[in-house]
Amino acid sequence: MARETGESGETKSTKVKKHKRRKSKKESKTRIVHANILYDLTKGGDNPNRHYANNKIKTTKYTLLSFLPKNLFEQFHRFANVYFVFIALLNFVPVVNAFQPELALAPVVFILSVTAIKDLWEDYRRHRSDKEINHLDCLVYCRSEKRYVEKYWKEVRVGDFIRLRCNEILPADVLLLSSSDPDRLCHIETATLDGETNLKQRQVVRSFIDLDCEFDPFKYNSVIECEKPNNDLNRFRGYIIHRSGKRDGLYKDNLLLRGCTIRNTEEAVGIIIYAGHETKAMLNNNGPRYKRSKLERQMNVDVFWCVIILLVMCLFSAIGHGLWMFQYGDKRPVFDVLSPEGTELSPVVSAIYLFLTMIIVLQVLIPISLFVSIEIVKICQVYFIHQDMELYDEETDSHLQCRALNITEDLGQMQYIFSDKTGTLTENKMVFRRCTVAGVEYSHDANARRLAMYQEMDSEEEDCTSHGGTLPRRDSVTSHQSGKVVLRSQSTKSHRRTGSRAEAKRASILSKHTAFSSPMEKDITPDPQLMDKVNECSSQMEFMRFHSQSLNQIPPDLCDVFDFFIALTICNTVVVSSPNQPRQKVINFLWWFSAMRIGATSCFCVKDVYGLSLKLGCSMVSSPSAESTLTKLKEEKRPEHDLQHAFSPVPPNFDKTKALAQDECELRYEAESPDEAALVYAARAYKCALVGRLPDQVTVELPHLGKLSFELLHTLGFDSTRKRMSVVVKHPLTEQITVYTKGADSVIMDLIRPATGKRQRKILYKTQNYLNLYAADGLRTLCIAKKVLSKEEYASWLQLHLEAETAIQRREELLFESALRLETNLQLLGATGVEDRLQDGVPETIASLRKAGLQIWVLTGDKQETAINIAYACKLLDPEEEIITLNADSQVYPACTATQLETMLASTSLLQWLVIDGRTLAYALDKSLEDDFLAVARSCRSVLCCRSTPLQKSMVVKLVRNKLKVMTLAIGDGANDVSMIQVADVGVGISGQEGMQAVMASDFALPRFRYLQKLLLVHGHWCYSRLANMILYFFYKNAMFVALIFWYQFYCGFSGSSMVDQWYLIFFNLMFSAFPQLVTGTLDKDVSAETLQELPQLYMNGQNSEEYKPYMFWMNMIDAFYQSLICFFIPYFAYVDSDVDLFTWGTPITTLALFTILLHLGIETKTWVSLVLYYAKSLFFIVALCYNASCPACFSPSNPYWTMQRLLGEPIFYLLCVVTPIAALLPRHFEMSCQILAHFGFHESYTFQKSWDR
Repeated sequence: MARETGESGETKSTKVKKHKRRKSKKESKTRIVHANILYDLTKGGDNPNRHYANNKIKTTKYTLLSFLPKNLFEQFHRFANVYFVFIALLNFVPVVNAFQPELALAPVVFILSVTAIKDLWEDYRRHRSDKEINHLDCLVYCRSEKRYVEKYWKEVRVGDFIRLRCNEILPADVLLLSSSDPDRLCHIETATLDGETNLKQRQVVRSFIDLDCEFDPFKYNSVIECEKPNNDLNRFRGYIIHRSGKRDGLYKDNLLLRGCTIRNTEEAVGIIIYAGHETKAMLNNNGPRYKRSKLERQMNVDVFWCVIILLVMCLFSAIGHGLWMFQYGDKRPVFDVLSPEGTELSPVVSAIYLFLTMIIVLQVLIPISLFVSIEIVKICQVYFIHQDMELYDEETDSHLQCRALNITEDLGQMQYIFSDKTGTLTENKMVFRRCTVAGVEYSHDANARRLAMYQEMDSEEEDCTSHGGTLPRRDSVTSHQSGKVVLRSQSTKSHRRTGSRAEAKRASILSKHTAFSSPMEKDITPDPQLMDKVNECSSQMEFMRFHSQSLNQIPPDLCDVFDFFIALTICNTVVVSSPNQPRQKVINFLWWFSAMRIGATSCFCVKDVYGLSLKLGCSMVSSPSAESTLTKLKEEKRPEHDLQHAFSPVPPNFDKTKALAQDECELRYEAESPDEAALVYAARAYKCALVGRLPDQVTVELPHLGKLSFELLHTLGFDSTRKRMSVVVKHPLTEQITVYTKGADSVIMDLIRPATGKRQRKILYKTQNYLNLYAADGLRTLCIAKKVLSKEEYASWLQLHLEAETAIQRREELLFESALRLETNLQLLGATGVEDRLQDGVPETIASLRKAGLQIWVLTGDKQETAINIAYACKLLDPEEEIITLNADSQVYPACTATQLETMLASTSLLQWLVIDGRTLAYALDKSLEDDFLAVARSCRSVLCCRSTPLQKSMVVKLVRNKLKVMTLAIGDGANDVSMIQVADVGVGISGQEGMQAVMASDFALPRFRYLQKLLLVHGHWCYSRLANMILYFFYKNAMFVALIFWYQFYCGFSGSSMVDQWYLIFFNLMFSAFPQLVTGTLDKDVSAETLQELPQLYMNGQNSEEYKPYMFWMNMIDAFYQSLICFFIPYFAYVDSDVDLFTWGTPITTLALFTILLHLGIETKTWVSLVLYYAKSLFFIVALCYNASCPACFSPSNPYWTMQRLLGEPIFYLLCVVTPIAALLPRHFEMSCQILAHFGFHESYTFQKSWDR
C-alpha cells in the first residue's frame, strides 16, 4: 500500500505520471504510520509522516490581514447588504445623488461595523481558547535524551510516542501500546465526546499484551497501516505489521481519542495516529448549524415584494418626470439640472437619472435595520428564556440550553411532535421488578413495597398527592381487552417516578461519578422464594465440590437458576472499579468540545429494545486471547470435571458473609446503559456479585462457593439487527464452553431449540405468558438463554470467526453471519421485567400539548405491548380511543389494507390511535405506500411506532415534514435519536442518562420532558408573536415614511426632491423608530404565562400563522399609504398659501409621521413597555432641537436653523399633533376594537364550556 500522500519528485514521462496518479488515487484509502524516532537523525524531508497534519489546532476564521476582506466577503453574502452598499455608492454619482454622499454611507458603515466587531470578538475568543489548548503540556519521547520530555500539544506529531498519566487529557488520537495496569487495560472517560461519565476500557494492542518489561520505544520496529482520518467515533480499523511480517488487527478498543481523560490507570504509552484537525473529535466539531425559520422565509418573500413596490414607485416617478420635462419642449426651466458636460438632458435621459435618484431617496422602503434588529431581539429572547427559573431542574442541576439562536420563533408554530420513549417520557432509571426462571414467576412483592416507600417520601417532601402502586403477582393470563381498564389504572400508578429529591441529591453525592447508581436502582430486595433456591443450589454445588461429585446430579430447575444469575452477572460490558481508584476531576481545558455537533453518520448508535446503548459497526469484538484459544484447544488435556482449580484459595477461618459484604461496598459498577446496571445489581442482591472483569476473564462471587473465574473467550455485542448480546466463556465448574445470551424476547424466543420434553414445553409456554404480562404492565422485557458447545463445535466455529475477524472486505457481514451460527438452538433460562418510570409531569404535559392542537407521535424501539401501556400511563391514549394495530409480515398486507383503513376512518367519528411495528413501518415507508400510510396516520389522533430503528425514526420525521408541509419537532435523549433530531425543523435533546449525543445535536436542550410545555406554549408563543408583529411593523413604518416623499413628488415635478431633512431621513430607522420596536419585540406579552398554560388552545394562533399571514403584509402596506396621505395632506392644507419655507413645512410632516408610527406601536403593544414610546418621542425632540440650534448654515441650500424652536411656539403645530395621528390611526383602532370583541367572545365561550364541564 502506498502512503496517504502521493510520491514526490518529478517523473520523466506523462505515462509514469498517469500511472502514479492512478496508483495514488487507488491506494489513498489508508495511511501508514512509522515511528518518528527512526527518522530523528535524518532530514525532515525523509520522514514519511511529514505530510500528516500537526497537532496545532486553529478554529479561528480570520487573521490580521484576512479579517477585513474575508469578513466583508461573508457579509456581502447577504443580498440586503449588497443592496444597501450599492445604494450608498450610487449616491456618490453627482448626476443622481440625493443626499450628502458621506451621510448616506453612514448607516451602511454602521451596520457592517457592528457585525464585523461582533465577528471579531467571537473569533478572538476562539483564538484565546486555541492558544490555551495548544500550550498544554504532555510527555513525548525524545531520542536524543532517551527519555520522555515535556512538550506543548501543538508540537506533537503523528508517529510520536507519548506517555499518559492518570487524570490527563489526551492531546491526540493515540494507539495504546502499553499500560501500567497488570491486565494491560486503560480506563478512559469520554464525557467530553459523548457526555457519558461511566468508565470505558481500552486494551493494549494484542501483540504488546505479553510484554514482561516496560515498553521501550527504541525496540519498536513495527509499521501501522490504518484507515484515513474520519469522524466515526465508534470505528477504527487497521493492522500493525511487525518486522517478522506478522499482522495483528487493530480495533476501536485499541484507540484512545483526543479529549478523553485517563482514569484509574497510573501510566499508559501509545503512538499518535491522528493529530490536530485530523483527530476524530475535531472532525466531529462542525460547529452550530444554521437553520432558517418559517417566519424568516416568509419575511424574505415580503422583502422581495418591497423591492417590487420600490421599483414601481421609482418607475412611476421617472415616467412622471419625463412627461413633466417633455411639456416644456425647447424651453428649459430655469431650475433644470444640466449634464456634467454642461449640456441639456433629454426627457428620456432625465427620466433614467431620476429613476436612479428615486432609488436612493426611497431606499428606506427596504428596512436596513430590520435584519440587525431581528438578530438583537432573538438574542434577547434567548437570554430571557435562560433566565426562566421554572425551566431549571434542581435534581440534575441543569437548565435549558438554546443552541440555535435563529429559530426561537419556530417554537410557537409547531404542529407535530415526534418523541422517543425511553429516557424522554420515562426516567431511564431502570428498576428490577420481576423475573421468571424455568417457568416459575417471582413477583418480588417486597421490592415493590420498597419502591413505594420512595414515592411516599417524594409525596411528603413535595406536599402533593401521588399514588404509589405495586405490580401484583399474576397467576393466569387475562385477555388484552378485558384487562385493559385494570392495566391502565395500575400502570398510571406504577410508572410515576418514585424517588425523592433529597434521596436523589444524596445519591448524586455518594455516586458522583457513577452513572445508574441511585439507591432506587441499586438496593433491590430479593424474592424470598428465589433466594432460597439460590442458596440451595449453591450449597449443593459446594457439597459436590467437596465430595468431587458430578454436577449432573443437581436438579434441572436449580441448574437453571444458577445459570440464570451467572448470565445476568457476566453477559454485559460492565466495568468494575473501586473507590480506592480515585476519579478526581481536573480542570477541563476542553470545554469547547461541548459545542460539538456529532452527526448521525458519525456516531450511528443504536439503543436496543432493552436499552443497551452500543454501537453498530463494532458490535462483535473478540477477546485478545481469541487466536491463541484455537491452539490451546488442540493442546489442552485437562480433566473435564476438575473442580478444585476453579476456586480461589480460602483461609480456614474465612468469613464469607463479611468478606462478601466488604467487597460489595468497595465495588463500583460502570455500566454503559441503565438496563445493564439494573441486572447486575439484581444479581448482586442474590449474592451473585460481579467482582472483576479483565479482557479474557470475568470473576464472580457466589454464596458458599466464593470467587469463580470464567475465562472470557468472546464477546458478541449488541447490534440493531441481532437485538441480542452473547458471551462465550469456559465454565470453571464443568470446563464446558458455554454461550450465555440475553436479548429481546422477539428474537430470543425464535432461537430457542425445539422443545423435546414436557418440561421444556411448559417452560416455553409459561415464560411467554409472563412476558406478555410484563409487557402489559409496562415493563421492559429481556430473555436469558444459554448453549453448551463441544470442543469440536467451538473449534469449527472459531476457525470461521477468526477468518471473519481478519477479513479486509465485508468484515461486518462476515462477523454477523458468524454470530448467527453461534446463537442458535439455545436453552431458555428465564426472563426479566425492568421498570422504566415516567418522569414527573409527563401526563399533564402531553394533555396540554394535545389541547394545543399538537399531533404527538411516539417513536420507540420497545415492544408493542410495553409501548401501549406507557401510552396509557402518560395519557397519550385515552379510554375512549380505539386502537388500530398494523402488524404485517410482507408488503402485500399494508398495501391491501391501506384503502380499507382510509374508508373506515372517513366513515367513523370515533377518535383513532394507530400502532405500527418496525417491520410494517419499513413497508409503509416504501415509495409506493408512503402516501397511503400518511393518509391513515393523519386520520388518527396519535401514532405509535414500535420496534423502530434510528433510521426509521428519521425517515418518518422527514416524510411527515416534506409531504404534509408542517412544522415538526423531534425530542429524544440518546444517540439513537440524533438523526431524528437533526431532520426535524426543531430538535430538542434531553440531558438524561444516555450521554450528551442528543443534546449536542439539538437546537434546544431540556433537563426534563415536562419543560417542553412552557417552552412551546409560553416562550414559543411569545417569540413568534413578538417577531411576527415586529416584522410587519417594520414594513409598515418604512412604507409609511417613504410614501410621504412619494406624495411630495407630485408637487415638485417628480424631481426626486424631499421636504424631509436628510438627517431625519437617514437616521429615521437607526435612531428614532428602531429602538422602541427592539424593546417591545423583546419584552411585550400579548397574553400572560399563566393564561397561556391554562388555555393551551391559544397556541393554535401560532400554528395557523394568525399573527403573520400573507394578506397582512398587504393590509399593512395599504394602511401605511393611507396614514401617509393623512400625515402629508393635513399639514399641506394647514400651511397652504402661507410663507413658510420647505423645511418649516417638512419638519411638522416628519414629526407627525413619527408620532403616528409610535402611537401605532402603542396600540399594538399589550404591556407597560409602551412607556418606551415616550422616550422615543423625547429623543426626537432633543435631537431636533440640538440639530436645529447648532446648524445655521449646514448642508446648503437646506437651512434647518431654529426650525423646531419656531414650530414649538405656534399653536397650529400642537393642533396638528393631536388631529393628524387620530385621523390616521382611526382604521387601525377600529380593527383592534373588533379583535378585542372577538377575543372576549372566545373567552366567554371558553368560560361557559369550562363551567358546563364542571
